[in-house]
Amino acid sequence: VQLQASGGGLVQTGGSLRLSCAASGRTFSSYVMGWFRQPPGKERELVASIGGRGANTYYADSVKGRFTVSRDNAKNTGYLQMNALRPEDTAVYYCAAKAIRSILYIIDDAAYDYWGQGTQVTVSS
Repeated sequence: VQLQASGGGLVQTGGSLRLSCAASGRTFSSYVMGWFRQPPGKERELVASIGGRGANTYYADSVKGRFTVSRDNAKNTGYLQMNALRPEDTAVYYCAAKAIRSILYIIDDAAYDYWGQGTQVTVSS
């Protein structure tokens, strides 16, 4: 599968962005999806994950209550709605997919099979 992330940009503190991850290939519901980010000079970290049917989700503590992960399997697209953005959210954001039929999320980045190219999110103070 190929993943294409989009929607990044420059936003002020408190603003919102919605990232999209378009997937091609197999039935989209056959993939668990994850969103990761890599801040400047830091390691990549998991932001959120969502199971194949969209019912089960996971969020990093740092984004709980501000970010919402979702998916539209009919459109082969995943989303990350980011609200109340902070300067510390500045990072390159990646979407990833694991080819497995599962309603559960996956938090181990090593488990993901496919990665998108990344989209830059910059939050100014």
